[in-house]
Amino acid sequence: MTFYSGFSLTNDRRFFEPFLRESDYTVAGFSYGAIKAALHAANSTNRIDTLQLFSPAFFQTAKSSFKRLQLASFTSDPENYRQRFVHGCFAPCEVQPLDLKMGTIDELQELLDFIWDDLLLEKIVAKGIHIEVYFGMKDHIIDADAARSFFLRYATVTSMPKANHFLQECK
Repeated sequence: MTFYSGFSLTNDRRFFEPFLRESDYTVAGFSYGAIKAALHAANSTNRIDTLQLFSPAFFQTAKSSFKRLQLASFTSDPENYRQRFVHGCFAPCEVQPLDLKMGTIDELQELLDFIWDDLLLEKIVAKGIHIEVYFGMKDHIIDADAARSFFLRYATVTSMPKANHFLQECK
């Protein structure tokens, strides 16, 4: 199994263990890592049976002013931005311990500007790869409703009504 982590994260795979298909032929990714996983699946010549996308970074419906604010906030204080980002990922639940790394402005720009388009997903599906997408509908990071609507055309979509970006339900 190949797993791609979210922006500024390492070892976040553990949050998705209940959903992961442990197979040499599965590629998975969380948030920003979902972008990397999808590109890997689309361009790989190796056998891939399943692509699992957990809370894929979906900002194509976000206003350009929102994206500019994110980039400016990161540029002015990357550590503060990262801490606020982590809190947003866990909201409305308590923050859990995470392994963090410092993401780059280029990674954030890629995350914010990435467009999930029909051609990419059609290419993946045409290769015989089954796509699974998981959303927490209480996600404070992405527009889960818009993302869900988009992915329904290409994937088996699991929506968790009370879950956050990490697919956790608050107690």
